[in-house]
Amino acid sequence: MLLAAASTVRRAGLETLVKKTPLLKLAGSLHGPLAIAQYAAQLQPDVVLLDFENENRSFESAALPRIPSGFPVVALIDEPSADWTAHALRSGARAILPRDSGMDEILSAIQAAYAGFVLLDPEVTQNLAARIPAPAAQPSPALDDLTPREIEVLRMLAEGLGNREMAARLGISDHTVKFHISSILDKLGAATRTEAVIMGIRMGIILL
Repeated sequence: MLLAAASTVRRAGLETLVKKTPLLKLAGSLHGPLAIAQYAAQLQPDVVLLDFENENRSFESAALPRIPSGFPVVALIDEPSADWTAHALRSGARAILPRDSGMDEILSAIQAAYAGFVLLDPEVTQNLAARIPAPAAQPSPALDDLTPREIEVLRMLAEGLGNREMAARLGISDHTVKFHISSILDKLGAATRTEAVIMGIRMGIILL
């Protein structure tokens, strides 16, 4: 576990939480997220825990490096915008919770992120879902519109897997994965992978 928090008090509290949990081991603790990519690459943590103060929503900063792929992120932040949430998910976040979340909630988020699941606070999910307008004068996509393989691929998108990872898991080519993703976007009327995942949540295909 690698954690970063700008506040000394918050960082100390999160360190205590990690150290008191037998299943977790603290690999490093940083003052803010600026060097998180470098240290994640060096320390190879299973999960990265980031605490964002309202004035330091660093996922929005183009100057920051992206979290290296393969490191699931648990983000703690108050009242994130839909754009921030979408950007965070694209940058490696697998769980987004309010900063005042209890110890049990944070631990559940860490476990979910480690297992490859996406876990969002209900209010965060609602804000993100509201960002996607329902298509006018078109019927809502039905579960039957997707093939079993496309449903499988959509769930892997929710796990944050890349095309190569999905291809390896399914035993198919990268080209076939791209074909399935294109078909999913077309059938759901989604413009991006993130929108497709949110629509999958709405349809009950993806469980948070």
